[in-house]
Amino acid sequence: MGDVTASRRLSWTFLTNHARVLVQIARDPTLRVRDIAARCELTERAVQRIIADLETDGYLTHTRVGRSNHYQVAPDTQLRHPADAGATVADLLDAALARRPNGEHGPESVGT
Repeated sequence: MGDVTASRRLSWTFLTNHARVLVQIARDPTLRVRDIAARCELTERAVQRIIADLETDGYLTHTRVGRSNHYQVAPDTQLRHPADAGATVADLLDAALARRPNGEHGPESVGT
């Protein structure tokens, strides 16, 4: 029974992979895809697809700086799900970044 309970506990999560990637980019807009993948425990290819999704739907843009990308989160973009009507990316990120694992508070305002 212990294995079933452990399996059920790991069968769902609170955040989607898209949210995880967006949070990592909000924390550091200069992160490489490789670093985002490591922090989110995803493949680099999965992160590339997620970033493409986020850019296609207007949640994220990037600028090429030398050989690196610099990402810009679009904080005023509305969340997609009807149950989240009225909530923005900034609202999501404010909640996700409000308290870091070391106890420090995140940024006062997200969007830069």
